[in-house]
Amino acid sequence: MTNERLRSALLAQGMTVRDLAEAIDVNVKTVERWITQGKVPYRRHQYATASVLAVDVTTLWDDGRAVDSATDLSKAEIVTVYPHRHMVPNGLWRELYARARTHLDVLVYSGLWLSEDPLFHDLLKAKVEGNAQVRIMLGDPGCDAVRQRGIDEGHRIMDGKIRNALVNYQPLLTSHPDVGFRLHDATLYNSLFRSDDEMLVNTHVYGIGAYMAPVLHLRRLPGGGLFDTYARSIEQTWGSARPVTDDDMVGV
Repeated sequence: MTNERLRSALLAQGMTVRDLAEAIDVNVKTVERWITQGKVPYRRHQYATASVLAVDVTTLWDDGRAVDSATDLSKAEIVTVYPHRHMVPNGLWRELYARARTHLDVLVYSGLWLSEDPLFHDLLKAKVEGNAQVRIMLGDPGCDAVRQRGIDEGHRIMDGKIRNALVNYQPLLTSHPDVGFRLHDATLYNSLFRSDDEMLVNTHVYGIGAYMAPVLHLRRLPGGGLFDTYARSIEQTWGSARPVTDDDMVGV
C-alpha cells in the first residue's frame, strides 16, 4: 500500500524524494519504499521526516508507538498553564521576546496592553536591528471577525481597541519599516505570541475577555507537534493578511 500522505506532504513543501533523503541522511531508494510500498521507517527517521516536512509524525504514519511517543512529546512541550492571562508574570512577555533571535510574532485582534508598553517598543526596535523577523498581526478594524469577537467578549469596542493600538504603534510604523505590521480578517481562536521555539497561547473563550482566559506556555520539541500546530496558524494568517496603509491611519 502506498503512503499518499507522505507523498502529499512532500509536494506541499515543494520537495522531491531526493531532497528528503538528503535532508535526513538516508538512501533515496529507502524513501521511495516508504512512499511506494508503504514501508514504515525507524522512529528516528519518522521524527526527522516529520520535522523536515513541518507536520506531526502521526500525520504520516499510523505507527502506534509513534502515536504514544508523539502524545508524550506534545505534553512535554507544555511548560506551564496559567488559568487566566492576568496571572502570567508581568515580566514573562518581555523575557520571552527578549530571547528571540530569528522569529518574533504577535497574532492578536488588538493586543492593546502590549502596544501600550514602551519597553516592548524598544525591544521590537532592537530585534529588527539585530536582523530578527518581527511580525505584528492585528485585526482589521472593519472586518466581521473583529465585530463578532467584540460581541463574544460582551462589548462592541474591539475595533476601537485596534485603532488605539495602531495609534500606539504609529511611531514604529514610521521609523522602523522593518517591523512588519499587517491587518487580518481571520477568526482567531487563540492569541499567539511566538519567540523562536517558545510561545504563549492565550485561548479565546466565549463570553469573557482574553485577559480572563487561560494561557499555555509552550516550548517546541522535535516530534511533539503541539507548538508546530500553532506556528502554522501564524504563518497562514500572515500570508493572507494585508499591510497597514495610510487610509488605516486616517482618523486614528
